Amino acid sequence: MSIGKFYGGIGALIWAPKLERYLLLRRAPSKDYGAGAWECVTGRVDQGEGFEQAMHREVMEELGVQVRVLALLGTTHFYRGAPQPENELIGVVFLCALDDPEAIRTSPEHSEHRWLSAEQALVTLDAADPSTRWARRLIQRGEAVRRLLPAELSAYFQSAGVETG
Repeated sequence: MSIGKFYGGIGALIWAPKLERYLLLRRAPSKDYGAGAWECVTGRVDQGEGFEQAMHREVMEELGVQVRVLALLGTTHFYRGAPQPENELIGVVFLCALDDPEAIRTSPEHSEHRWLSAEQALVTLDAADPSTRWARRLIQRGEAVRRLLPAELSAYFQSAGVETG
């Protein structure tokens, strides 16, 4: 494949420690990709932004709240549609915490939201489309990372962030 351009994106899987639940958002029917699918906060990195800055901006735009970064969940590479350069996206996925789950105000990008335990989320995420399979993997990874993450490392990410630039 030739060298070309691609989008940078972010994902933010949000955990509410008080509830011991994850936030799932249903994409609005008007969305151009994955309409009606369940997801976490997602978005593109704007020119001049880093991944962490883009994540905080997207969370604020989609939910109206600030979150704390607990850890990096991983990276992602996919095509929003046909596998063509204009549809290619690489991204970074964050595991975040929100202390006040009642504070969220979903934007028109989503038609509903649910706070679900990992087990409930995995039952909800039963469709075979790529977006739903991705969200399912994030819940599974979020559970593993929360269980294995040393408290000192999580505290470091929360105070120092994850950007190295």
